[in-house]
Amino acid sequence: MTVQQESESVNVVELRIPCKPEFVSVARLAVAGIANRLHFTVEEIEDVKLAVAEACTNCIQHSPHANEIVLTSEMAPEELRIVVRDNGGGRSGGEESAELGGGRLGIFLIRSLMDDVEYRRDEGAGLFLRMVKRVAGST
Repeated sequence: MTVQQESESVNVVELRIPCKPEFVSVARLAVAGIANRLHFTVEEIEDVKLAVAEACTNCIQHSPHANEIVLTSEMAPEELRIVVRDNGGGRSGGEESAELGGGRLGIFLIRSLMDDVEYRRDEGAGLFLRMVKRVAGST
């Protein structure tokens, strides 16, 4: 993990893990430690951990040629922004509604746990999932 300080009081942590199920717990533990540095409740930290686990599982299940998953966490005073991406090759998700209609509830679950979600899956480029969890009481 590398940590760097950016302007505007944003700390960035990047984690690269193999695209294998046995490393999902590593991602969960890392994001729990990061979320714990902000003023989230225990329940909110559990929500973030579950959302990250779902995102990693999506990469593993639907990007068979991906070698790694990259998680980038940005800690701002009022929110935690997490980007999950893999290095490609998965099947094209097309319309997000088709993704949800296909019986895969991972993105639906992530949307219910996080405050803001942006999801793209491009054939060849892989998954890009940006999630935001705001600290309670912030605007």
